Amino acid sequence: MLDRRALVRRPSSRLANGLVTHIERQPVDVDLAVRQWDAYVDALNGSGWETLEVPPMEDCPDGVFVEDDVVMYGDRAVVARPGADERKPETAPVAELLAVLGYDVVSIEAPGTLDGGDVLKHDGTVWVGWGGRTNRPGVDQLTALLEPSGARVVPVPITKVLHLKSGVTALPDGTVIGYAPLVDDPRIWPEFLAVPEESGAHVVLLGGDTVLMSADAPESKRLFEERGLEVVAVDISEFIKLEGCVTCLSVRLRHTP
Repeated sequence: MLDRRALVRRPSSRLANGLVTHIERQPVDVDLAVRQWDAYVDALNGSGWETLEVPPMEDCPDGVFVEDDVVMYGDRAVVARPGADERKPETAPVAELLAVLGYDVVSIEAPGTLDGGDVLKHDGTVWVGWGGRTNRPGVDQLTALLEPSGARVVPVPITKVLHLKSGVTALPDGTVIGYAPLVDDPRIWPEFLAVPEESGAHVVLLGGDTVLMSADAPESKRLFEERGLEVVAVDISEFIKLEGCVTCLSVRLRHTP
């Protein structure tokens, strides 16, 4: 039975101080970001997902990017160990909530580092980007934690983006989509579709043929609709300024423990 719930975390008032790595810092309108976050949550709710708020973390500007804090695989929750020290406090409240919900909670341990945004899953294959916030010990630990559940873990070196899912995500049929200038080696994926806009590379699967994406990629949106997908578009301009995308702002819980 699918459990259509998603974890989210409200933005900190210090959001504008979030980390940036591959882009130049831009001013962030925090009030607008909060409104955009509310609209993102409304979009999840409107698509049949119940949202559960992880306790906010005022002292963690990047805490809104809750995807990085945990990797879900069935009923197992692998608590991440963020590659940026500033983000390490974010994970404990996520672990506590998932334990209360009944998930099998395990953790990445030192010297491993792992950000959830580096993990792309589809149909039993788990691609893990490494070279940025995630290191090889983190990949090896994730492999050991997921392979007993039948996962096939594939390490993917990345150099051009913050996280693997900053460059690629997957459509419901398993086609991996990416903005070619930011993808190190598209040959890794047997089915790869280049999209015309950077934000067009990021989709959240909402069930069936429905995907959530950023509103600033209209050409990609048309491309997806031509493939028969129903697209829900949301404005996340303030989060993009911090290297965020639609996937970063939630963690979907699709199984009932």
